[in-house]
Amino acid sequence: MNEKENRTYLAHVRESEKGKWLEHPLEEHLLAVAGQAARFAALFGSGDWAGLAGLWHDLGKYSADFQGYIRNASGYEPDAHIETPGRVDHSTAGALYATKELGAMPGRIIAYLIAGHHSGLLDWSGDQAGRKALSQRLQKENLLETTLAQPIPGSILNADRPTSKPAKGTDPALWIRMLFSCLVDADFLDTEAFMDAGKATVRTGYPKLHELLPRFDAHIAELVASADDTKVNRLRAKILSRCRQQATQSPGLFSLTVPTGGGKTLSSLAFALHHALTHGKRRIIYVIPYTSIIEQTANVFRAIFGDAVLEHHSNLDATHETPRSRLACENWDAPIVVTTSVQFFESLFAARTSRVRKLHNIVDSVVVLDEAQLLPPDFLNPILHVIDRLRDHYGVSVVLCTATQPALEPKSSLDWSFKGLQEIREIMEDTQSLHQVLRRVEVIIPDNLQTGTSWEALAGELQTHESVLCIVDRRDDCRTLCRLMPEGTLHLSGLMCGQHRSEVIDKIKRLLKAGEAVRVISTQLVEAGVDVDFPVVYRALAGLDSIAQAAGRCNREGLLDGLGRVVVFVPLKPAPIGHLRQAQNCGRQLLQQQLADLLAPEHFKTYFEQLYWIKGEQLDSRGILGYLKPNRDLEFFFRSAADEFRIIDETKQAPVIVRYGESPKFIEQLRQFGPERWLLRKLQRYVVNLPRRQHQELLRNADIQEIHPGLFVQTHDRLYDMRLGLLGDDPAYYEPEELII
Repeated sequence: MNEKENRTYLAHVRESEKGKWLEHPLEEHLLAVAGQAARFAALFGSGDWAGLAGLWHDLGKYSADFQGYIRNASGYEPDAHIETPGRVDHSTAGALYATKELGAMPGRIIAYLIAGHHSGLLDWSGDQAGRKALSQRLQKENLLETTLAQPIPGSILNADRPTSKPAKGTDPALWIRMLFSCLVDADFLDTEAFMDAGKATVRTGYPKLHELLPRFDAHIAELVASADDTKVNRLRAKILSRCRQQATQSPGLFSLTVPTGGGKTLSSLAFALHHALTHGKRRIIYVIPYTSIIEQTANVFRAIFGDAVLEHHSNLDATHETPRSRLACENWDAPIVVTTSVQFFESLFAARTSRVRKLHNIVDSVVVLDEAQLLPPDFLNPILHVIDRLRDHYGVSVVLCTATQPALEPKSSLDWSFKGLQEIREIMEDTQSLHQVLRRVEVIIPDNLQTGTSWEALAGELQTHESVLCIVDRRDDCRTLCRLMPEGTLHLSGLMCGQHRSEVIDKIKRLLKAGEAVRVISTQLVEAGVDVDFPVVYRALAGLDSIAQAAGRCNREGLLDGLGRVVVFVPLKPAPIGHLRQAQNCGRQLLQQQLADLLAPEHFKTYFEQLYWIKGEQLDSRGILGYLKPNRDLEFFFRSAADEFRIIDETKQAPVIVRYGESPKFIEQLRQFGPERWLLRKLQRYVVNLPRRQHQELLRNADIQEIHPGLFVQTHDRLYDMRLGLLGDDPAYYEPEELII
C-alpha cells in the first residue's frame, strides 16, 4: 500500500483542551453530511439530490494542496508541504465532478449547491459576478484533475445518481435554494459536532408541538375564567372556537379576516396549532411586519409555551436569548418561531449560507402572516409566487391574518394582469356580520379632502380630549406636533431606539389600564397590532388599510357607551413619495365617495385592487422573478436576486447607536472590547436608522463617531432627546453658542 492510500484525509482538525490533536476524517464527514442532507430533503421528495451533493461537496479537500493547507494552517503539521500558499479552493472540484458525471443539466444543479456551499449561491454569469460566476468556476478543470489524482474511495465517486424528479410545476430556482439549505445546514451541523460537541447538545431539548397543546388549552381556560362577560369577549371566544373547528381543513392557503380587537393573535395560533397537529406539520412560524409588535406577540406566546418559542429579529432583547435559542436562530429548529417579514421573505430569496440554512425547516410548517395587508407592494409578485410554491410543493399551510384583507386573488383586465393567489379559503363564516357585530367606531371625514390642517390648529383640537391618539406618516411631523402639545404628551416614532419605544408603549398601556388621561402622538408604527385602547383617534389622511388599523386602537374593548371616534384630517404635506403617497391617493378616492360604512370588508377589496393596479409592474420593482425565471439551461442569478430583494434598503439608511438607558455602559464596553457578538446583541436595542444624508452630516459635524467599521455611536450629548428620540435633522439640540461661526 503506498503512502497516499495509507494516509488519513482530513476534513477538519482541532486541538483538544488537553493539547491533543483530534482528526475529522474526510470520508466520515462526507458520509455524515450526505445522510443528514438527504434526511432534510426527503421531506420534499429530493433526498437523493441533497445526499449526492453532501457526498461530493468537499471532494476538493482530497487534493494535496488542501491537505497540506489544513495541516499547516491549523498548526497540526507546521512543516506540511503546500503547493499553493493561501486558502485553497476546495468547492469547485466537486461541482466539476458533478457536471462530468451527471451531464450538463443534472450536473449543473449539483454544481450550484457545491460551488456555493461556503460563499453562497452564485450567478450563472454576468459582468458583476466576473470570475465568481458559476460558468467561470466550471472552467477550472485543473482543480478536478489534481483532486482525482488522489485515492478517493469508490463508494464516494461511484455513488448512486439521483433518480427522483421534482413535481410538475416546481420552481427550479426555489427547489435549488431548498436543496442548498439542506446541504449547508447539514455541513454546518456536522462540522459543529466535531469542532464544538457542546453546541450540538445544547441544540436539543425543544418540546414537540403535541406537547404544547395542553399548555395552550390551560392558558385559554385561565383567560376565559378571568375575562369580563362583555360582548367583545364573547365574540372573541366564538372566533377562537371557529378557528379550532376549521383547523381540520386540508392544508393550503387560508385567510383569517377578523376586525381589529377580535383576538386574531390567539385565534390564529389556535388554528395553526390544531392544523399542525391534524396534518403532521413540524412547526409554526409567525411572521410579523414590525419589530415594534413582534416583542409583544413573542411575550404572549412565551407566557403560554415558555422557551419553546424562538424569537428571531434584529431588535431582539438579549435578555430573552439563551444559548439554545441563539443556535436555533441559525436554522429555525424550534417548534414555534416568531420572526419579521424582512427576515422571513429575504431568507427565502437569499444566497448567503447563513440566511439560507433555515429554509428546509420551513417545509411542512404552518406560516401565519400577521397583518397581511402590509406585505411590501414593491415585492408583492415574488412574495406571492414563493407563497404559492411553498403551498404546492413544500407542504406549507399559510394563513393571511388581518382585519383588512388585501385583494390577492387573480385579476386581469384589458390593460392589467395580476396573477395573485388562487384557492384562498376564509376561516371565518361571515366576515360582514362579524364586522357589524364588532363595529365600535365611527369614522369622521373632513368635508374638504384637499385642504390641509395646520399643526397648530390640530394641536389645539387634540387638547380638547383628555385621552387621545394621533397618528401621522412622517417622523418629523410627529416631532413637530408633539412639541406643540402640553407637557406629558407621549411621542412614538422610528427616531426612538427599540428600548425607548418599548418603554413608552408599556407606559401607555399602564396609563390606559389605570384609567388615567394620556395623549400620544405617533407614526404609523403604533397601528399594526399594538394593543392600546383610546376613546378618540386622529389619523392623517392615508390608505384605507391604515385608517382601519388606526380604528383598531379606538374603543378596542368596546367599553364606551357609544361608538369611539376616528377623526381623519388632511396634513399640510402629502405622505412621503412612493407607496405611502399612492395609498393616500387611493384612500382619498374612497373617502370622497361618502360611503355609509367606510370600514366594511368589501371596500378593502376595491381599495387594494386600485392600489395594485396603480403600481402595475412595480409589484416586482427590482425584477426578482426575472433573475430566477425558469429556463431550459438553468441559468439563474441567485446572488443578483438576493442583492435586489431588500425589503429595507440598507443603502439608503445607516445606523447610529444612541445614548439611552443602559447604552452608555455598553458603548464603553464596545470601545474597550470591540464588536463582541453578545455586546452587539445588547446594543441592537439602542440603534436608530437615519437617511444616509443625515447620517453623513452628523458624521461631518462630529455629532456621531465611527468607533469600529460600520459601528457609529452618538457623541453629542443632546443629539438624543429623552422624549423625541434622535434629533438628527433638527438643530434644536445645539446650544445657541454652538451655532455661532
